[in-house]
Amino acid sequence: MHSLEGLLDLAKLARSTFYYRQKAAKRSDRHAALKAAIKAIFDSHKGRYGYRRVTAQLHRLGRRVNHKTVQSLMAGMGLKSLVRPKKYRSYRGEAGRTAPDLLQRKFGADRANRKWVTDVTEFSLAGDKLYLSPVMDLYNGEIVAFETARRPRFKMVDNMLTKALARLGENERPILHSDQGWQYQMSAFQRRLEARGLQQSMSRKGNCLDNAPMESFFAIL
Repeated sequence: MHSLEGLLDLAKLARSTFYYRQKAAKRSDRHAALKAAIKAIFDSHKGRYGYRRVTAQLHRLGRRVNHKTVQSLMAGMGLKSLVRPKKYRSYRGEAGRTAPDLLQRKFGADRANRKWVTDVTEFSLAGDKLYLSPVMDLYNGEIVAFETARRPRFKMVDNMLTKALARLGENERPILHSDQGWQYQMSAFQRRLEARGLQQSMSRKGNCLDNAPMESFFAIL
């Protein structure tokens, strides 16, 4: 029977290093079940979930875990989302008519279809670009409608608007808030809002917090 000191001497390993590695191994074992759950969620969604969405899914399953822990474990396991969000800047100067900021960062709503917000974001999906244009209802955070496209053309936003308007009742005329992107300055877009009785609202130039709910939504994708 060899003593611990003798074995450490043979391995030329300091006692402090041995105990550090032993503790690290125990920590790893402690996360074994969590790692298995993370891997199962990641695989079931075909690698499209990043650490934030994996954390949210774990919470739904009753596992209370910090997102930083999930982020660290996923990094250690080599699990990286294939979908990478990237800030898409659609502002190209005054391409048309801008609108005042009617929301003034008052993002609460007392009923559905009273205040809507929209924006466009860009993703990298397996090396290819994909653009997403959603509309969110500020009453409950529901995504009322959305459209995706390989190019950030006006048709994408126009199709999204068609889907959103179809969700409205006859007397529902929400404020539609966006940034000053060129799509929202287009006369064709503005004519459709006017025809349906919607009020257009725009963030001040360079003030992303004026559309904070949409920014927050993109951050968790």
